[in-house]
Amino acid sequence: MATSKMTSKTFTLNTGDKIPAIGLGTWQSKPNEVRDAVKLALKKGYRHIDTALAYGNEHEVGQGIKDSGVPREEIWLTTKLDNTWHHIVPEGIESSLKSLGTDYVDLYLMHWPSSTDPEDKKKHLPDWDFIKTWQELQKLPATGKVRNIGVSNFGIKNLERLLNDPSCKTVPAVNQIELHPNNPSPKLVAYNKEKGIHCTGYSCLGSTNSPLYKDPTLLKMSEEKGKTPQQVLLMWGLQHEWSVIPKSVSQVRIEKNFELDRWDLSSAEMKQLDGLTDRFKVCGDGWLPIKVFHGDDE
Repeated sequence: MATSKMTSKTFTLNTGDKIPAIGLGTWQSKPNEVRDAVKLALKKGYRHIDTALAYGNEHEVGQGIKDSGVPREEIWLTTKLDNTWHHIVPEGIESSLKSLGTDYVDLYLMHWPSSTDPEDKKKHLPDWDFIKTWQELQKLPATGKVRNIGVSNFGIKNLERLLNDPSCKTVPAVNQIELHPNNPSPKLVAYNKEKGIHCTGYSCLGSTNSPLYKDPTLLKMSEEKGKTPQQVLLMWGLQHEWSVIPKSVSQVRIEKNFELDRWDLSSAEMKQLDGLTDRFKVCGDGWLPIKVFHGDDE
């Protein structure tokens, strides 16, 4: 494993397409910072960029891609359908493509299993749900505007509902979920794997001001290995066989987060990180009109 080249590693999806193992996340990136971050990342060698309509930065992401000079076909681009657009999927993808300045995305995710009422975000649409949204998403690959479709923030309960519905003809290619040693979600990860659904880990560094960076096990391990805590966290995810999308707008961090070749974590080190007992979630569901997390991930 120590001779591995993680920066060029890909995971094969249930469609046969290959998603790059390491991507750049853009959630919570401030305006005017995203464009440069995307350009920097692509020039460094990243080939996977993750955004969403809800982030409000798709236009900047598209500009950063153009600025980089890297051909579009060499880049894996993921974006997401916002909750208030569930009932108008064709308009949702058109809005994203226009903002991104591209003809297609490699992966289009349903951001949350909540069909939120655009008129009142504290309410769920009375005549719509994520099953109907998926029916619409399933039509997109045939249009050429979307190469793969998937979900995000789906726990086992909602995946079961989706997969067991007669209208579900396409198994999601990806489930993008929060994954780090303080939210390892082993049951959900195993369920995804059993169903042939690839996991992408968001908030894989625990997000801003993460309690993880005070964890003595992680700090000691990173010091002993001569690596940053962030690099250790990314390697932990990659060796668990999910793709990771660390967010950063700092040139130094963007570069450091990509220095993942020719070293690894031993099985003992993996077990140490797997064994961390503290738990926290960066993203809860209290802001949504319905509950989407049911404690079925661990």
